[in-house]
Amino acid sequence: MSTAFPARWWHKLEDGRVQCDLCPRDCKLNEGQRGFCFVRQRVGEGMVLDTYGRSSGFCVDPIEKKPLNHFHPGSSVLSFGTAGCNLGCRFCQNWDISKSREQDTLADEASPEAIAKYAARLGCRSVAFTYNDPVIFAEYAMDVADACHALGVETVAVTAGYIHPEPRREFYAKMDAANVDLKAFTEDFYRRVTFAHLQPVLETLEYLKHETRVWFEVTTLLIPGQNDSEAEVTRLSEWMLEHLGPDVPLHFTAFHPDFKMLDVPPTPPETLSRARRIARRTGLHHVYTGNVHDTEGDTTLCAGCGAALIVRDWYRLLSYRVTPEGRCPDCGAEVPGRFDAAPGAFGARRVPVRIGIAE
Repeated sequence: MSTAFPARWWHKLEDGRVQCDLCPRDCKLNEGQRGFCFVRQRVGEGMVLDTYGRSSGFCVDPIEKKPLNHFHPGSSVLSFGTAGCNLGCRFCQNWDISKSREQDTLADEASPEAIAKYAARLGCRSVAFTYNDPVIFAEYAMDVADACHALGVETVAVTAGYIHPEPRREFYAKMDAANVDLKAFTEDFYRRVTFAHLQPVLETLEYLKHETRVWFEVTTLLIPGQNDSEAEVTRLSEWMLEHLGPDVPLHFTAFHPDFKMLDVPPTPPETLSRARRIARRTGLHHVYTGNVHDTEGDTTLCAGCGAALIVRDWYRLLSYRVTPEGRCPDCGAEVPGRFDAAPGAFGARRVPVRIGIAE
């Protein structure tokens, strides 16, 4: 399979350069130049995506690892990514993939149809575009989504939400669920630590809530001394309540030293618990902690009566009391999300798999 796939969302400038219109970076390229993401390149009079059909690896995960706690709980998801990223996070936890400039990183080759067939064969409820941001390989992700939907497999985007409005409409029209990584709640953090901007991400979140049927949850990685103050967590929570409503789940996850932030200590568990208390006190109904062992912070509570509905230990379901109609069995309150008649039983496993082009 050729990896030089014709890219979409660009236009020619009067000075002869080509501008990429996929994300707010608006990279302007001369012949042979690559965008910030490294995988979208000017070739001749247009652009190509040179990672189409190639992956950095496939793995079957629990859906809770994405993290998605209200999207077919307990089910398995076939996860994969490619290479490159359109953000420059200094703390990137997948930097070996997202910052890769080596095409050898892309060891697995698979067509959209092969991925969909393999996911169905493995009994995966969904396929997730993750590890690096699917925005930069949107053409590939969207084709995979079409192939998945043809076989009854759903699709999940794990993304930073850094995308322009036109491609955003087309991209999310193909997605059933998303986890959006809200890196922080200050422009200073976004500019200084991710080399991006906050406002486009907020616009993506509002778009998902008010103009799509995509189920989505939000994740914020709390980094000591960077974005974990009580004031910032409060502002983030208040913004979510006002603009997204109380029912969009929010995950506070723990940082560990990586990439270019090796001098920052890991996030103390109490920081996550404090953030969860602040967000719940603000009025958000479903707030979780992640990357730490915290059964209380992993538990889904009924927003009506406070009953424990889904109790988790890491990615394993210990108890499940949501009715087949997606309601609390005690008070009848609706539980927001996508639920099946019975929960999945995949557990906390992580199963690497290989998918060949001929599948």
